[in-house]
Amino acid sequence: MARKHIEMAIAYDFDGTLADGNMQEHQFLPDIGMKPKDFWAEVKRLTKQHQADEVLVYMNLMLRKAAAAGVPVRRDDFKARGKAIQLFEGVEDWFDRITGYGKAQGVRVTHYLVSSGNAEIFAGTPIASRFAQVYASKFMFDQNGVAAWPALAVNYTTKTQYLFRINKGAFDLSDNSKVNQFVEKRDRPVPFENMVFIGDGSTDIPCFRLVKEQGGLSVAVFKPHTKGARGKADNYIKDGRVHCAVPAIYTDGSELDHVIKASINAVATRAALSGLFSEGLQ
Repeated sequence: MARKHIEMAIAYDFDGTLADGNMQEHQFLPDIGMKPKDFWAEVKRLTKQHQADEVLVYMNLMLRKAAAAGVPVRRDDFKARGKAIQLFEGVEDWFDRITGYGKAQGVRVTHYLVSSGNAEIFAGTPIASRFAQVYASKFMFDQNGVAAWPALAVNYTTKTQYLFRINKGAFDLSDNSKVNQFVEKRDRPVPFENMVFIGDGSTDIPCFRLVKEQGGLSVAVFKPHTKGARGKADNYIKDGRVHCAVPAIYTDGSELDHVIKASINAVATRAALSGLFSEGLQ
């Protein structure tokens, strides 16, 4: 009889985790003629002025600034801008390689994106197809295919909702009943101890803590070859938010590669031991 694979999930932030900076800065902001520091300063000002959600504010400001600059905001326009994003070293080959390594250990590794960035821009990156589910902020589009209103805002606290959706297999965002339904831990498709979260910044802190406290692995990454970049990530270790901090280098043999492969090995070993104990009790 074929061996049943153990389910494992790796969830990733995007901005600063898989690529440098915020995804809007690579092409969208240049298109509307704004410098990143000016755009985000205005977002901060409006957020404070209106006591609003910062993600909703930035999405609204994107549409208003694009309209003022005569820049198109159809779905394909956003997707085209995603092609300009420069991913960190090794990212493009990472997913197939890690999935393959897991398969060799009897572990089915599934990848998920949990990001406050734009789903429509992310769709244009070469790695978009590597994710089973993409949980990112997205727009509603009118009858002409033009972005008209935020449909989903993923902020630092709501990010944890999507980890529970992965944990319970509740992927339909329109169905809030399933994600809130009580499910015994042993019956959840992906136990938290079989989950990894990789992020880089303050918006990832609730996810870091949730996964770490539930027995999974939390990893902070930082921009490679950049003076002072490690400091913030190291503080997450000191504060007990993550297990480790490594450069955002995804190549074979990198620190991150070793950490994730060790985690896959641990998941496989834990499942094997659990099976042995179960057989011994029968």
